[in-house]
Amino acid sequence: MLRLLVDSGSSIKLDECEKYNIELIPLNILLGEKEYLDGYNLPMDEFYKFMIEEKGFPKTSLPNLAEVEEKVNGYVAQGDDVIILTISSKISGWHNAARMLFEGNEHVLVLDSCMAVGGLRLIVDEINKDRTLSLKQIEEKIKNFIPRIKIMAIPETLEYLFRGGRLSKLEWLVGSLLKIKPIIGFKDGKVSVLAKKIGLKNGMKYICEALKEYECDENYDIIASYTYEKKNLDALIEMADEKYRPLMRVTDNLDPAIACHWGPGAFGFVFVGKK
Repeated sequence: MLRLLVDSGSSIKLDECEKYNIELIPLNILLGEKEYLDGYNLPMDEFYKFMIEEKGFPKTSLPNLAEVEEKVNGYVAQGDDVIILTISSKISGWHNAARMLFEGNEHVLVLDSCMAVGGLRLIVDEINKDRTLSLKQIEEKIKNFIPRIKIMAIPETLEYLFRGGRLSKLEWLVGSLLKIKPIIGFKDGKVSVLAKKIGLKNGMKYICEALKEYECDENYDIIASYTYEKKNLDALIEMADEKYRPLMRVTDNLDPAIACHWGPGAFGFVFVGKK
């Protein structure tokens, strides 16, 4: 039997685990002096109160490695193969920690998604298409699939990218003054600014045109993602070409581990391109 363990940076919710046939591994979230398990016991209203009203910035840390090791070794002992799918190794030390933990164990595959949030959902869907493949075959299949996944999002404000160290103070000041909207995504496993547009509508237009530019593959869902408020996402969906709207079957209010970097009011699409 194949066991698929996915970390909470995927933004897959606890009540979705059965649908995706996975187990969720929570990252740890620190709000001031209080520690929570991401996706398990952190109320979203408390998270956003900390960010918006208290002007705090959450800190994330690795899952409980001892618990992960015990769980995985238990599955292997009963004859199961295990895949651990992690958020990008370029934004978290969790991947490398898991890889070192199970190095040399031929029944455990630690997969680097090279991304986060909806990208992991799409990878899980791809794995679930044929769970009878060997771990080596799945690894090869997913490595070829990952470059086709596109994540494109717009933060409503630059404040949280600045707080999280993604923008310099000068970039934050100039961008805020000129109402520049960066299109953020993943490039080579790192969170990157893919483009810069003046004004929200121009940013939305860029994302909608990207669906055509990358030839959005209609065999896969488009993950419509947002943080805190959905109004910007609704406007983006309305702007998108009608032929793509039926593909937006998954709407994801991002979990804290990633939402802290996007900030409230952020929104975007995650999709699979043909190229």
